Amino acid sequence: MFPLPTDEEERLQDLLDYQILDTVPERQYDDLTKIAAQICGTPISLISLLDGERQWFKSRHGIDATQTPRSQAFCAHAICRPDEVLVVEDALKDGRFTNNPLVQQEPKIRFYAGTPLLTTNGHAIGTLCVIDKTPRQLTTQQMEALEALGRQVIAQLELRRKAIQLEAEVKRRQEIAQVATEKSKKLAQALENLQKAQITLVHAEKMSALGRLVAGVAHEINNPINFIHGNLHHCQTYLEELLNLVSLYKKHYPNPHEDITAVLTELDLEYITEDFPPLFSSMFVGANRIKTVVNLLRMFSRLDESTIKFTDLHENLDATISLMGVHLAGNGKRPSIQVVRDYGDLPLVDCAIGQLNQCFMQVLLNAIEALDQGVGDSYPPDTPPTITVRTETVEPDRVRIAISDNGLGMSDELRRQAFDPFYTTKSVGKGIGMGLAISHQIIVNLHGGMLSCLSEPGKGTAFIMEIYRSFPARESES
Repeated sequence: MFPLPTDEEERLQDLLDYQILDTVPERQYDDLTKIAAQICGTPISLISLLDGERQWFKSRHGIDATQTPRSQAFCAHAICRPDEVLVVEDALKDGRFTNNPLVQQEPKIRFYAGTPLLTTNGHAIGTLCVIDKTPRQLTTQQMEALEALGRQVIAQLELRRKAIQLEAEVKRRQEIAQVATEKSKKLAQALENLQKAQITLVHAEKMSALGRLVAGVAHEINNPINFIHGNLHHCQTYLEELLNLVSLYKKHYPNPHEDITAVLTELDLEYITEDFPPLFSSMFVGANRIKTVVNLLRMFSRLDESTIKFTDLHENLDATISLMGVHLAGNGKRPSIQVVRDYGDLPLVDCAIGQLNQCFMQVLLNAIEALDQGVGDSYPPDTPPTITVRTETVEPDRVRIAISDNGLGMSDELRRQAFDPFYTTKSVGKGIGMGLAISHQIIVNLHGGMLSCLSEPGKGTAFIMEIYRSFPARESES
């Protein structure tokens, strides 16, 4: 049998929390037992930890055994009085140890001094002890040094426990980083898909459905882009916290476990730290760009306004031109198309602006396609591909919008058939020839205006729209 301290259950739990039992020898502990033996002048020194049935030696100096039964342990007595060093000057004269096998047999202990190892919770989990085969005493200085070394053992155990906790936290943060990375990939893919949706939209030729299409796309994009923009902030925060944690770990624990070192080497942490800020910056720019596009789409289709309303045509022309940005940019075959805005002083116009925007887009698309067809003829530097948008008041009650290009132009035959339904010069699958026909219906039939085409081969093309300041239905009512 062996004595039990009053806090045995709590003491054992503290010992288990250190996760130290049955681990391999470590130099920082071996150095402490070596120093203890040298200071006290003994041949043997041990860091002894007591679990339920044994004493196990985390470090041993001058002895080969790795553990003994707890019933034979001098340390079992030492931990029962955690506030003092247990000193046995001659074990053969101490009734507690006279018949102990470790006294009667090898290593034939005669002298023992052990300072309890107290955890931060105040529980003794073992001792740092020195042992000799002859009776002896320790000086006051030697006793104080032994106690100081015992505190260093606990300090090492605490550092080890914190390192284990930090490793677990690093692993958890790495899992968070993995999730954040996956989210970032999904967000980037979502942004790419939204951009493709924008391009698909501006290519649509079925003008009768374009207004509803724009309205639907703007509504569908608005919610996910807000989700993307909001989550980008969270992803950035998670990753900044993770990088800060890893930086602190590297600062305070410069010699981490080899598994952590391998992961840090594989991650190339310096590159990641430098790459994340511009990566998130570009994603924020992309998200904000999509939000801008949504606002332009809403203006284009006038989702929140009545069908007929007095409207600033210049504002809507600018919005439509902005939506065409991807088509106006250089494409490797021709330089970027310049857009010249030659705006006159227009009054507000009473019109179905959503449908007029569709006409503006269709005519702009036609002009861009005409300029694309001229890529075989290089554009001189002084005459780059250009679209001119000109507006003016032609009579007190009418306004004119002319959209012209400096492309190859059209023959008289093509010009005369431009507004015919299902007439197209495109190859199969590229369009059904309804865009200009529907535009003609919107301008002429709905607004009571005029839509004409002026063109000559080699001199470009101009589409001219004229509408009344007041919507025809209102005129008839008055």
